[in-house]
Amino acid sequence: MLLYATKDNPVPEGAVCGSVTTQDGVQLRFARWRPEGATRGTVCVFPGRTEKIEKYFETVRDLIRRRFAVAVLDWRGQGGSQRLLKNPMKGHVRDFDEYQVDIQAFMREIVLPDCPPPYFALAHSMGAAILLDAARHGRRWFDRMVLVAPMLDLSLLKHDVAARRMARLCAGVGLSNLYVPRGRKVRLDEVHFDGNRLTSDKARFARNLTITMEQPQLDVGPPTIGWVRAAFDLMDRLTDPATARQIRQPLLMAAAGADSIVSTPAIEHLGTRLIAGAHVVIPGARHELLQERDIYREPLFAAFDAFIPGSAN
Repeated sequence: MLLYATKDNPVPEGAVCGSVTTQDGVQLRFARWRPEGATRGTVCVFPGRTEKIEKYFETVRDLIRRRFAVAVLDWRGQGGSQRLLKNPMKGHVRDFDEYQVDIQAFMREIVLPDCPPPYFALAHSMGAAILLDAARHGRRWFDRMVLVAPMLDLSLLKHDVAARRMARLCAGVGLSNLYVPRGRKVRLDEVHFDGNRLTSDKARFARNLTITMEQPQLDVGPPTIGWVRAAFDLMDRLTDPATARQIRQPLLMAAAGADSIVSTPAIEHLGTRLIAGAHVVIPGARHELLQERDIYREPLFAAFDAFIPGSAN
């Protein structure tokens, strides 16, 4: 297993990269780093849908400067991990519980044996929703978690109920492995900064696009009907009124005020009801807070530093 550098995105020094096999036989790519000298614990980074370890090199450096060891996982079906369908560009999973199997392999085989405690989590979007579901089940892998723009509900869909029904109907008649309608892979020459929903930072947008252009095998395309159906099932669980009472994990949710991908009101609604959690909203920021301009990243890391013990320099 390798990590891939680009001109503007070098691999942080001291990387250890490898693979781990899950209980159900899926090979996952991971990377870990450990700063020299004493550490303040380990931050485990869990990306969102379509993302890869390389996209988080800057965040790894931010955490190493805070004297944390860092471990990052590529979820099954994306990045450098094993793909689940014959067409490797299809973003697919049958059930989001499969991602819980990924967490278990990553923590038991990589983090617990090789990374210093205490353990913290930093997760984005889909990854944040997966960790929130783990907390709902009472799985306490981490002392504290920071969940960035968790995927509790979608802002992209105007006819949410109809989309849910259609996804479940199509999956029920055996169409799970097909792309969602109009879900063709967008050509890279069609991707432009203007009008993008992810970040207002032109340089970071270009950096992430370059990773995809130079290493297209790490990319993944639109989701399948099966993935969408599974995502709706997860979001329904997380927005159920009983969920807030079930979560006893100390956590902080950070929402982007100008998010047009996931629902910021859904994050605020859950955040006000958590027993051991809280939430903050960063006004003006788009969905990918960790890839945003410094005026948005800095308050995010200020919240991280205030919430994670020992993180302030």
